[in-house]
Parts: sequence; structure tokens; C-alpha cells
Amino acid sequence: MQVTPELPRWWHRFLSKPVFLKIALPVIIIISWEVLSVLIGNEFILPSIVSVLLVLSNPFADILGSGSLVGNAFVSLGRVLIGFMVAAVLAIPIGIGMGRSGRVHDFFDSTIQVFRPIPPLAWVPLALAWFRIGLLSMVFIIAIGAFFPILLNTLDGVKSIKKTWVEAAHTLGAKERQVLVKVVIPGAAPTIWTGLRVGFGIAWMCVVAAEMMPGTNSGIGYLIITSYNWGQVQVIIAGIVIIGIIGLGIDILFKIIERKKFMWRELDR
Repeated sequence: MQVTPELPRWWHRFLSKPVFLKIALPVIIIISWEVLSVLIGNEFILPSIVSVLLVLSNPFADILGSGSLVGNAFVSLGRVLIGFMVAAVLAIPIGIGMGRSGRVHDFFDSTIQVFRPIPPLAWVPLALAWFRIGLLSMVFIIAIGAFFPILLNTLDGVKSIKKTWVEAAHTLGAKERQVLVKVVIPGAAPTIWTGLRVGFGIAWMCVVAAEMMPGTNSGIGYLIITSYNWGQVQVIIAGIVIIGIIGLGIDILFKIIERKKFMWRELDR
């Protein structure tokens, strides 16, 4: 009877560590990708990791006359920031108003519920008709994508404010404006921040799709669609990797700020 040797204790401890759990799936995906690439043997269907890494190794190099990975990524990021700011400037005041006033809520609610399920990309034809090809049409699509997550989280944050906080402020003689500035907005800030985080993620997805519209001549989405037309699949995957890295980095930044600024929310639970 054959006895299977037991793994050393240090190996069990390593497998149970969060670091291992975080890297396990990416490692599995990379290994599976390389194996499938060899089995398929067609760079147009699935290029090897090496060919993708060669593109990523020089992110400042011009690709197919369409600019570099880094250059196009910064163009996309600039567009996202503009659309995201437009969405936040509109969504946060409306969300606060809906959360504080039943009349404001009734005024906006039915319209919001009608437009909310519509995918941002469904607005592309109208964006082109209204704003033509260019920055305005892209900002419009990005702003619509980011608007509803920010709005709904703001509304939820204001609604979740404890009534005792508001009543205490009124008892102490605070006026409505003071209650809003000193109680409601600080209390709803963590949930609003979550909405901003989710909204930025959706905005980042929207800009890539918007940049694939005909007539666009810059941005990471434009680079991806141009690479597809030239059969450069390794550039497409490199572009996708850059999109993921930037998205991850910004999400980590949101989390860091959230932990530093809103630690009190964890203590209050």
C-alpha cells in the first residue's frame, strides 16, 4: 500500500496566506493562456504571452501610426475625467435633493427610473447626431455611464442618515442649511464616495467603447480597434492590459482615500 507523503507545514501555511490567494488565479490564467496559445498555434486567435510582453515592454513606441499605448491611455483618461466630473456635478446635488425632499424625489424619480436601465452605448447614435464626432459626444456617453451610480449612491447615503442626528441638530437650533452642511453631507460622504468609485469604473469602460466610434483618431479604444483592423491581436491584448492596470490603480487610490477619510464609518457600525 502506497502512502502519499504529507506536505510540509510551511507549505500549508503559504497556501493559506492571503498573498497566495490573490496571485493564484492570475497565475492559473497566465499558464492556461500560454498552453492554449501553443495548442492553437494561431497568433491572430490567441497570441503568446511573449508577443504581448514585447508590446508592453515599450509602451511609448508608436503603434501602426496611431500613437503609443501610454499616449493614448492618457488621452482616454483625460476624457474620462471630464465626463466623470460632469456626472458628479449633476448627480450629487440631485441625489442630495431627492434624499432630503419628498417633492424633489417625486419630481425626478419616475424619469430616472425610465432612463436608468438604458445602456450608455445605446446613446451613441444620438450623441453623434447631437454633438458630432469629437470630445463632446464622448463626454456625453461617459457622463451618462457615471451619472446613475453616483446619483443612486448619493440618494442612498442621504436616506441612511440617522434621524436622531438630524433631530439633535434641529434641537440645538441648527437651520436646514447647517444640518445639510454639518450633518447630512458628512454622514452620506462614505456612500457618495462609493458611488464615485463605481461611477468612475463605469466611465472608464464607456470611454473605451466611445473611442471605437467611426471618426475617432485617438485614445486606447481607437488604438484597439485600429489594431484589430490590422490583425495585431497582441496589441489589442496589450491595450486591454493597460486598461485593466489603470482601472485597478485608480480603484486602489479610491480605496486608500476611503480608508483614510472614512475610518469612522467602520467604528460606527
